[in-house]
Amino acid sequence: MSSIRLFILGSLSQHGEMHGHQLRLLAEEEHVHLWTDISVGALYGAIKRLAAENLIEVVRVEREGNFPERQVYGISTAGLEALTTMRFDELSTFAMKPDPFDLALTRLDRGRLDELPQVIQNRLQALRELLHDTEGLNTKALPYLSLAERFALNHREHRLRAEVEWHEGLVKALPEIVDDERVGRAVTHTVNHERPHTNV
Repeated sequence: MSSIRLFILGSLSQHGEMHGHQLRLLAEEEHVHLWTDISVGALYGAIKRLAAENLIEVVRVEREGNFPERQVYGISTAGLEALTTMRFDELSTFAMKPDPFDLALTRLDRGRLDELPQVIQNRLQALRELLHDTEGLNTKALPYLSLAERFALNHREHRLRAEVEWHEGLVKALPEIVDDERVGRAVTHTVNHERPHTNV
């Protein structure tokens, strides 16, 4: 299910009729790009698709000053039904996508193991900075959030803390990991070298 569809339908249901620019401003105001997988720039295309599916509908056309005409959308009956299903599905389904980092960690370049500690340290530092920025944004937004919105933003913060803690453990284990990889390479080389050749 596309998060952007849930955002548009949910926003129209909660806030009432809006045109595309208002939906974009709402997305920017809520910083959805920081705590969802929504790309703000993709909103207009998603609006057109939802309209084509009759999940939202044009209720009127507005024009302010010299600005171009804007179509104002409202959620349709079919859209409300779809939104009900989306909400239930997302609230009842747990999603955690595999991180490609884990696969890369098990397929290390044994010729560049000396570089691994710095690579991981840089990754850990980036995570710490992201956590710091997220905590700052959440603190600033706190007075304007509903209780549900506070929990939604804190969810990302808690996940980032867990990532930082896990990476700190990884950094401590790196000397052993590097040694293990070097031993593994030596063992593999020995096994391949000693494997008997047979002529068929």
